[in-house]
Amino acid sequence: MALWGGRFEGGVDVSTQEFGASLPVDKHLYKQDIAGSRAHAAMLAKQGIITEADYETIASGLAAIEAEIDAGAFVFDINDEDIHMAIESELTRRIGEAGKRLHTGRSRNDQVATDTRLAAKALSKQLMEANLKLRQVLVRVAIDNGTVVLPGMTHLQHAQPVLLSHHLLAYYWMFTRDFKRLDAAFEAADASPLGAAALAGTTYPLDRVATAYAMGFTRVIPNSLDAVSDRDFLLDLHFACSTMAMHLSRLAEEIVLWSSSEFGYITLSDSFSTGSSIMPQKKNPDFAELIRGKTGRVYGNLMQLLVTCKGLPLAYNKDLQEDKEGALDSARTLSQCLEVMAGMVDTMHINAERMRAACRVGHLAATDVADYLAKKGMPFREAHAVVGHLVLECDHRGCQLEDLPFEVFQEASPLFAPDITSALDIDAIVAARTTEGGTSPSAVKEQLKFVRTSLVGDEARVGGLGYVVSMGAGA
Repeated sequence: MALWGGRFEGGVDVSTQEFGASLPVDKHLYKQDIAGSRAHAAMLAKQGIITEADYETIASGLAAIEAEIDAGAFVFDINDEDIHMAIESELTRRIGEAGKRLHTGRSRNDQVATDTRLAAKALSKQLMEANLKLRQVLVRVAIDNGTVVLPGMTHLQHAQPVLLSHHLLAYYWMFTRDFKRLDAAFEAADASPLGAAALAGTTYPLDRVATAYAMGFTRVIPNSLDAVSDRDFLLDLHFACSTMAMHLSRLAEEIVLWSSSEFGYITLSDSFSTGSSIMPQKKNPDFAELIRGKTGRVYGNLMQLLVTCKGLPLAYNKDLQEDKEGALDSARTLSQCLEVMAGMVDTMHINAERMRAACRVGHLAATDVADYLAKKGMPFREAHAVVGHLVLECDHRGCQLEDLPFEVFQEASPLFAPDITSALDIDAIVAARTTEGGTSPSAVKEQLKFVRTSLVGDEARVGGLGYVVSMGAGA
């Protein structure tokens, strides 16, 4: 009989029992469920609601069950419906009456909310750690290739030359913002609903603060209705995952382009490439493409939970059973994507000469030539038009700006002097961008100081998150 079966005369149909079961998903939260039960039982004993002997028996039984699940030796029964019933029914079978007292003063509603919040904290922390590893790789590759220049682009057209290190650090800052979003998701989940019971609290003298601290929460949720029905913290995690997936997809897209024959900027390691079953010459960026493809999956999980929650009245509704699978899937997907991306960036070969050669295409010096005229007194809009005519002349001649004879420059404007050649040099163009956040070597050197500070701070943040109930592998 189900734990709630006392009110029913007939049994549940097998098909509806399978349809309503969440055990295939929430069994992965067994460590969170056991941690919550352990904290609840300890509090019940401290408050004199159960005996100390019952608590010790419960704690011993829970430890044995956890060890079996860790080892993959525990047999789950779909008849138990969910992880809460699976553990409690097995605990009761093993230790008898003491097991039946464990549920005193709590409901599956606050129990499942507790498990889910503990899991959200664990998943957020795991993703923060993986995020840090990728950012560390991006910084190392940026530093190792500090003098490499490539065409910066807008509209996927050559625009102005930039340092590769500057380009890579742009992604570093994207992932830094993702770290902050994950941290915010962690904070949102870091509040205990245990003790809210079904929706209205309980008549037992529970110590909610004690159970919260025992599970690693920093605070309790002050409203029992909100405690059992809120899933905003999961939406925060989904949004953090979705934004980070988008950033990974952007980087993956550049890797796909850069590794193509048309670009040839990088060569991917064999470990992060695949071949063709029919074309022997192929070396495909499959894993970058797969990271790009998995973004839609993560987006879908966010939308699923938003739609699930949008019409729910207070308090708990069975719809919320659908809250965990997407979060687990997105976190698992992003963890793999972050690991693969870190390995791919860490091992790719930078074809520096190919990047520099590409800077000879697309008139990357055009803006600097216009700036040259503006600094000599010509209004920038006029200078823009003058250089536009010079570019058109280049197109007619089939050459680049730096190939034009000096006489052509003088015909375009008497302000041009022989020193115009300095405005056409790629390294000089890059070096001139000295404003904070610019692409010059000096500006990037200063940027790296901020990078190191942020890395140290975020590493310390992960290390200071306190006790977090980790996700188990035995389920």
